[in-house]
Amino acid sequence: MRSPPITRNSVFMAMAALLALVAVGADAMQSRSERARGGDNSCRAEILRLCGPVDQAAMRQCLQENYAQLSEECQQDLRERIAQWEAREGPAPQLIAPDSQIAYGNEPRQTIDLYIPADGSDRRLPTVVFIHGGGWTMGDRRRVQQKPQWFHDQGYAFASIGYQLVPQVTVEEQMQDISKAIFALRANAKNFNLDPDQIIVIGHSAGAHLAALIATDPQYLGKDIAAIKGVILLDGAGYDLPEIMRSPPPEAQNFYVQAFGSDRERQKTLSPITHVAAPNAKNWLILYVEERRRSRMQSEALADALEASEAIVQLAAVPDTDHGELNRRLGTGQLIADDLISQFLERM
Repeated sequence: MRSPPITRNSVFMAMAALLALVAVGADAMQSRSERARGGDNSCRAEILRLCGPVDQAAMRQCLQENYAQLSEECQQDLRERIAQWEAREGPAPQLIAPDSQIAYGNEPRQTIDLYIPADGSDRRLPTVVFIHGGGWTMGDRRRVQQKPQWFHDQGYAFASIGYQLVPQVTVEEQMQDISKAIFALRANAKNFNLDPDQIIVIGHSAGAHLAALIATDPQYLGKDIAAIKGVILLDGAGYDLPEIMRSPPPEAQNFYVQAFGSDRERQKTLSPITHVAAPNAKNWLILYVEERRRSRMQSEALADALEASEAIVQLAAVPDTDHGELNRRLGTGQLIADDLISQFLERM
């Protein structure tokens, strides 16, 4: 007899453990234990056939409504992953309420969540601007884990940008959202005691692509690009889109095609590597998960291109982690990424 459907809270954890990595490719989606035993992605493929490439909210609803249609093997896989997630991470992460918000448009996602350290000083704080990932089609600005407090400890305010998602908007419109958010943050900086000219942009996964593009292509920020003093990229794999889309990761293919289509010129225009010539941000820290071949290749190519344009670039592999864990555990002191980012911020 089949087990009862997974609960709402467990659906979130199943999504976090299993499907949030769909957009980054099969090599990242496999857990380390799966790779060790030569596992495949059959359950993921089954869920994608059932629910399609949709955002997290729609995926959770689809799993809840259609759980019984999954094979027993896939249901068991989900239950095992939920148990592994709970053992490793504890309860599903709670959303941390921001100190303030800035709306930069009329859509709910067009919101900046601000986390301001209460240090009691009058100095204008530099700001870390975080761009979440999710394959351009999902993700949530509110799931920041311990990042705000960790960056506070580094002497920075923390801002998490929300943006509209594909397919409701195009990637070009996502970039317009991000540029509007940065304009709004700078315009309101005095109200929150922030330094409008000291911004560090950080992005994870698809957010790393968006962060790299906002910091290289001046069509979005114009002269305001000078306010970006540094860029931190976390395990992106979409810096040269024509190259990655010649042979996209099988389970991420729908995401890439949905986001970037088949027009090579459009793909080139939306590739950060196309825009590395000045003006752009001058200081870069590009991190990739050591075991992710595609991320390594894309990161190395972007780093080489930026250095050729006289940007200051540090490229580093992060061992003993995976794509999602790099984001979730950032700021816990458990990854070498924390030390690398701290050292990078000290140089700004």
